[in-house]
Amino acid sequence: MTQVSRRDPDARGYFGEFGGRFVPETLVEPVEELERAYFAARDDAGFRAQLDRLLEHYVGRPTPVYEAARLSQASGGARIFLKREDLAHTGAHKINNALGQALLAVRMGKHRIVAETGAGQHGVAAATACALLGLECHVYMGTEDMDRQALNVFRMRLLGAEVCRVDAGSRTLKDAINEAMRDWVTNVGDTYYLLGSVLGPHPYPLMVREFQSVIGREARVQIVEQAGRLPDLVVACVGGGSNAMGMFDAFIEDRDVRLIGVEAGGEQIVRGRHAARFAGGSAGVLQGTRTIVLQDEDGNIDLTHSISAGLDYAAVGPEHAWLRSIGRAEYAYVTDRDALDAFQTLARLEGILPALESAHAVAYAQKHASELDRAAVVLVNLSGRGDKDVQTVEKNLGKR
Repeated sequence: MTQVSRRDPDARGYFGEFGGRFVPETLVEPVEELERAYFAARDDAGFRAQLDRLLEHYVGRPTPVYEAARLSQASGGARIFLKREDLAHTGAHKINNALGQALLAVRMGKHRIVAETGAGQHGVAAATACALLGLECHVYMGTEDMDRQALNVFRMRLLGAEVCRVDAGSRTLKDAINEAMRDWVTNVGDTYYLLGSVLGPHPYPLMVREFQSVIGREARVQIVEQAGRLPDLVVACVGGGSNAMGMFDAFIEDRDVRLIGVEAGGEQIVRGRHAARFAGGSAGVLQGTRTIVLQDEDGNIDLTHSISAGLDYAAVGPEHAWLRSIGRAEYAYVTDRDALDAFQTLARLEGILPALESAHAVAYAQKHASELDRAAVVLVNLSGRGDKDVQTVEKNLGKR
């Protein structure tokens, strides 16, 4: 966080027509308090130095950029490089933001943390940060996600977190966020809501992006060192979109670098069977922010589906919606089947098990590398490791 971005939304928290702050009256002051605290912290050299020390000595940053030569050869085109966020402590990029926000909570005098999780990686990261800093931790998680991410549930409990089952609605990430926000409303005095993605009311989309921007800052230097120039494509999976915004942030001003966000195409682009917001969504408000949402004509939120719990969400971060609206970023989708194939391919060719979320980005890179010259450079954010997904992969490969 040494170099602080100043690509802020407007004073109301909007990126163009997307963003803002849509919260109940009881949360207006807590959210404004959070905004004041964050802006003060990011200008505080002591806070930034404390976070930088933890990122280096605790998280293990910088994570490397690795040229996947065998994957590139098999893809038949461009050189593919992987930003190895799977090698960060806890196994994913989520720890960058969790530590930053947990330090902010301590600064604000909050000792109780609530968080939501889908794939479990943010929950694990939040529980890890709370264990490190001596904070009470409560993680809300949909029962469907608890079933398919049982390993991460156990990890959170080992770290001292209470994992709170959510049986409402689709029993996935959207419902976990609802319950975490209800808890926050009820306990605003001593509780900090540690949101895991570039979602929610301002300042969360900005704050999470800035805590994750370390990914792009490192990767920009590393790819120039290894490839001799900037990449032609930067590719990242997009659920809420924190790993993608963290990677894209360093390349926004480089107009020759194409930014590609990859959503979950699920089984097919049919209502309720995917989570590709840009393929089937429209502008609306969900959980504190105006963005692109999967919804019906009356504004009712659609059910979603993805083989990856972390991409199974009905909305996308508002800054992503804005980047697409101005033509700076492009968004595609990858199906469950293609993500499964990419998971196996990366394992067999490079000895790396990617998270199923990250496998969506790998699948896109594989497919489109063949359309590029062999001198072209594709940089993929490998946002997490796939240990948590092995049972899901085994189950789905059995069906096939």
